[in-house]
Amino acid sequence: MTGIVVCLAVLAAASAFGVVQRRRSGRVRVRGRDEGERLRSDRLGGELGTRATLVQFSSAFCAPCRATRRILGEVAAMVPGVSHLEIDAEARLDLVRELGILKTPTVLVLDADGRVVRRATGQPRKADVIAALGEAV
Repeated sequence: MTGIVVCLAVLAAASAFGVVQRRRSGRVRVRGRDEGERLRSDRLGGELGTRATLVQFSSAFCAPCRATRRILGEVAAMVPGVSHLEIDAEARLDLVRELGILKTPTVLVLDADGRVVRRATGQPRKADVIAALGEAV
């Protein structure tokens, strides 16, 4: 009987953890560590947008990265002055460690000066990205 109770408790805890992770994935938010962090085009390997830049860290085996690439490309084409840069996380481990990228896809929203204003882990929704750009501009 004790084994069944323990098993049910573990299942309940795992389910709660899964629900919390699913809700957090893809949300665009501010992290305290990102304040004041500046990224320049020479470190990113591409030109920054005149208004904002969407920087996507992805990996070759990541299925949500392809959908994120499509979403960010559409947003960058729709909003003038916004560019989209995709960085292979495996090739740029130095930058991944420095910025605390823990999973792919991770999207950083930079303002015109290259400051990180928002961050999303997981596949973001288009509306959330557009709203985050409103704060970057």
